[in-house]
Amino acid sequence: MSIEHIEVPANAPAGDTRDAAPDIRRRIARAVGDVRGRTPLAQSFTNFVTINLVANAQLAAGGTAAMSFLPDDIIDTAAISGADYINVGTLLPFYKDALPQVARAFHTASHPWVLDPVAAGIGATRTAILTSFKRWPPTIVRGNASEIIALDAMWGLGDADTASRPAGVESVDAVDSAVAAALRLARFMAAHNGIGKAAVAVSGAVDLVTDGEDVYRLPGGSAMMTKITGAGCSLGGVTAVYLAVADPLTAALASTALYNRAGEIAERHSAGPGSFQTALLDALWNLTAEQVAESEILRD
Repeated sequence: MSIEHIEVPANAPAGDTRDAAPDIRRRIARAVGDVRGRTPLAQSFTNFVTINLVANAQLAAGGTAAMSFLPDDIIDTAAISGADYINVGTLLPFYKDALPQVARAFHTASHPWVLDPVAAGIGATRTAILTSFKRWPPTIVRGNASEIIALDAMWGLGDADTASRPAGVESVDAVDSAVAAALRLARFMAAHNGIGKAAVAVSGAVDLVTDGEDVYRLPGGSAMMTKITGAGCSLGGVTAVYLAVADPLTAALASTALYNRAGEIAERHSAGPGSFQTALLDALWNLTAEQVAESEILRD
């Protein structure tokens, strides 16, 4: 099947959502194909608890990985990377100065990057880092509903009184409760990140992706994602791989759809968390551009 003839799923539910436009599906398929054909470099400053899975997932998706915690190293390597990924999941004291330095350099160079605001709202150091990013916003934010709501409040875009406190790295909020925050963040980022486009991806039972204008829902995936360490972190890294070849909305949709399909396949071929992680990497490797683009994607 060619990219120009992507089939639209026949099981899209009726109601307030519509199936994504064929153009969106063609863009997703093209992004997946471009990653396979070009193996773009996506550099990561990521949670060292999950760094191995992040790198392996980026490779399995078709990209190239580079991992570093040195600000000057990251800034220099950004000159040859298509996009970068910052994950604040596990912090060391020097990150409070290092990460704003990196974000400022990305902004100066109009370099695209993905932020995973892990456990946003917990701890003074994490809050200071995430608050500093308002001055030099990312291109894509990917997180759970509680993290998106907390980041929106930190940046003063929404009502701070409505922000909840995440339960560690887990969400205590439903995806629907983060829609307004996601829209505000995406609009703010697009207006201030120096690139002019942005997207926010909210993970949950039904994932949500928005560019600040349109809102897309992506059902599917596997609950087994919550039983391995680093599923969300690795999704952030793969999102950066797609951002290296596509616009923010397409990158966020393509990576989310890829993970939903891969999670479903991995669950069918695994006996528990250990084999699920292995099967997930295999599925990321084997899924075709057409299969990813044919995923269930609904627009509000």
